[in-house]
Amino acid sequence: MDQILIPRPAATVMPLRDADDGFEVLMLRRNLRSDFVGGAYVFPGGGVDEADSGPVAESLVIGLSDVEASRRLGLETGGLAYYVACLRELFEEAGLLVVCDGDGVARDLGERDTVERFATLRQAVNAKELRFLDMLRDEQLHLDMRELEYVAHWVTPVGPPRRFDTRFFVAMAPRGQVATHDAGETIADTWVRPLDALAARDRGEFEMILPTVTNLKAIAHFGSAREVLDYAKSKTEIPKIEPRIVTVHNETRIVLPDGDSYAG
Repeated sequence: MDQILIPRPAATVMPLRDADDGFEVLMLRRNLRSDFVGGAYVFPGGGVDEADSGPVAESLVIGLSDVEASRRLGLETGGLAYYVACLRELFEEAGLLVVCDGDGVARDLGERDTVERFATLRQAVNAKELRFLDMLRDEQLHLDMRELEYVAHWVTPVGPPRRFDTRFFVAMAPRGQVATHDAGETIADTWVRPLDALAARDRGEFEMILPTVTNLKAIAHFGSAREVLDYAKSKTEIPKIEPRIVTVHNETRIVLPDGDSYAG
């Protein structure tokens, strides 16, 4: 009997900003050569690293403790690592930093010299030449968790060669910063209204996997980014969604716990 692959802990964030007609979410297109959902549009995110947890990480966070983060995620301990991971991935994959100083005052990172410096630092972090937390410490920055809200929990079905146990978050995008894809794992970036992304997907122009589609549908009807944050903050119970892969009449489908299915 084949051994079932244990899913890796992961975190994904949906960055939001207000627009003239509602709000937009940042999405990145995965490299076509990627061995995981190549070519699909996704939210910034990735696996939780060992360095995302521990005393150093906790000392560089404003607005949330590991005790409270773990309570929100239904864990005994280690919940803060998911929050740290999604903001780290947001910087690595999109170049956005949700940060403040040690007193909780927002830092303006939009000036030209600052933008250029952090672009260089981002390259070093992505090249594994600099650790993300070391960069924060050197720049006297703290991760600002005050407007980062937990919203969904998905586990990759049994079967694929890579599985993830992913917590989804929503966050206000930092003002004055410009998102850019990393030209490695991702090859394009776009700010898009959820309804427009879903319509483009229906036309076959915007490839997305099931968790992405479902999370967009959950927020598409709201009128502003603030309404989405308030909705996420009000959620008192977030179920773990574990789809199954089934084959019916030679067609592979992903079946949700409620019985709905999605062509794979």
